[in-house]
Amino acid sequence: MKMLTTAHSTPLDVVTLGEAMAMFVATQTGDLAEVETFTKRIAGAELNVAIGLARLGLNVGWVSRVGNDTFGRFTLQQLKKEGINAQQVTVDGNYPTGFQIKSKTTDGTDPSVEYFRKGSAASHLSADDFNRDYFGSARHLHLSGVAAALSGQSLALCHHAAREMRAMGKTISFDPNLRPVLWSSQQVMIEQLNKLAFAADWVLPGLKEGQILTGQSTPEGIADFYLERGVQAVIIKTGPDGAWFKTAAGDQAAVAAVKVSNVVDTVGAGDGFAVGTISALLEGKTLKQAVQRGNKIGSLAIQAIGDSEGLPTRAALAE
Repeated sequence: MKMLTTAHSTPLDVVTLGEAMAMFVATQTGDLAEVETFTKRIAGAELNVAIGLARLGLNVGWVSRVGNDTFGRFTLQQLKKEGINAQQVTVDGNYPTGFQIKSKTTDGTDPSVEYFRKGSAASHLSADDFNRDYFGSARHLHLSGVAAALSGQSLALCHHAAREMRAMGKTISFDPNLRPVLWSSQQVMIEQLNKLAFAADWVLPGLKEGQILTGQSTPEGIADFYLERGVQAVIIKTGPDGAWFKTAAGDQAAVAAVKVSNVVDTVGAGDGFAVGTISALLEGKTLKQAVQRGNKIGSLAIQAIGDSEGLPTRAALAE
């Protein structure tokens, strides 16, 4: 059955698709097996981007499937709370909503995360979930390698959405978000994610991701790999150094990171970077300004527990 939580009356700025999971974050450090109390949050790479863009005032649509269960209802409540259009979220009575458990760290290291998503409702996303009128009402499509990795059906939806949005003259961004464990082989992952990247205007890999996907070792080598295949701009996250970009016109620059003294939770930094970069580009900012905003929001994301809790409102960003 279809759950319509938000009326779709105004055109969308951005549409994205993917999986939402309930996330239980440990309230104390140590082995997850020994932790007794957790805080419930929402998680999902594409959903993090949707939340961040919505908080900045963009009209955002998110396409997914959730189970007819507690976690599914929790997801729909969070979408409503964040002002995200959920008209194309299907409540699926046959499959459950996935969830994950995340450890707490205090030393700036990556937390450990255990996923419980096999056979989830979102893994049954398919090209049948593509509503041309709904997607076509948006001016921009954001895709990530996580949705592409969920299943063969979900991958087909990503390819179909990219083709259709490209044919309608929309802009597309792509964050590889590598999840090797979800793919049958690294070769298949590289082949399929590069196909999606080639369909995009803006590609946003991390440096290590770019090296894996292209076989190139340097930021410029990674960028040229995609620019030679029709991508308009490649923005590479270079960790503590910030980011580096190059455009089809040959413009390139390094953009320094925003220094953070207290790293609380590294998960979601890349999604925050995507929020800043995409929102600024859609506002007509220069690529350098967009990457500066990406670095800024990425730095805010890692200073809060949870995947999206550190993503700012427009007012907070301006402070």
